[in-house]
Amino acid sequence: MPRMVLASRSPARLATLSSAGVRPDVLVSGVDEEQILADAAQRFGDLDPVDAVLLLAQAKAEDVASALESGDMETESEGDRIVVGCDSMLEIDGVIYGKPADADEARERWRAMRGGRGVLHTGHWIVDLRDDEAGGTGATLGSTSSTTVWFANLDDAEIDDYVATGEPLEVAGAFTIDGLGGPYVDRIEGDHHGVVGLSLPLLRELLGEIGVPWRKLRTS
Repeated sequence: MPRMVLASRSPARLATLSSAGVRPDVLVSGVDEEQILADAAQRFGDLDPVDAVLLLAQAKAEDVASALESGDMETESEGDRIVVGCDSMLEIDGVIYGKPADADEARERWRAMRGGRGVLHTGHWIVDLRDDEAGGTGATLGSTSSTTVWFANLDDAEIDDYVATGEPLEVAGAFTIDGLGGPYVDRIEGDHHGVVGLSLPLLRELLGEIGVPWRKLRTS
């Protein structure tokens, strides 16, 4: 049975997989996200948000996969492994946002977002490390999930209170839909799992491309 390795420290991504019956091993990549984006911009010009999150997801997945193959990282579970990397960014009026640097930035972000909408892009990348005997393909591939999010029209006191919880500082776009920020999201158009940080339908499709049915990864 193949084992999934999640190349992310995100508790929300882990919880999303766990709720769907998949218990991955977790290994966090050591890539420099800002440097990767800067290098890409120098080579290709400014990236679209869809491409930026996919590039970072690829870098994270391939970094962990390389460390596993070299023996620099190990998982607690044995078996043939498939590495999954993800990255999320919020796009508003063509500008992309990751995690706020501090509380002041989070407050400013929310004052700009309230009563409006944005698009949450989440890049997904998988690396197939299974042996040939286990059906391994050696593939490395990915895709991006994009979901439109409409934000409630919060007043300044609500923004200050939410930022004071610390949650907006820990997540791309400075909000959650599955946590304390849930009351401040009016509605979405697209996959709500993608807003949490990992689109289960998209991941299922990517796994299907390397011949791995979702049921093969479920442990419960």
